[in-house]
Amino acid sequence: MDERDLRAHLDALKTEHRDLDVAIDALAGVAQPDQLRLARLKKRKLRLRDEIVAVENLLVPNILA
Repeated sequence: MDERDLRAHLDALKTEHRDLDVAIDALAGVAQPDQLRLARLKKRKLRLRDEIVAVENLLVPNILA
């Protein structure tokens, strides 16, 4: 993947991460939220965050290394 592809992938990941925020907030706002679904959404959001960090690290090399 070149830098342009990585940036496009990063944008897609960030968009999905924001969408999960909205979905989690909406689900948590109901009287009796589906706890299993809520936990799965939160877990997916954490995996996305890890992937976002990994792609960002590819785009910005560690100067100290």
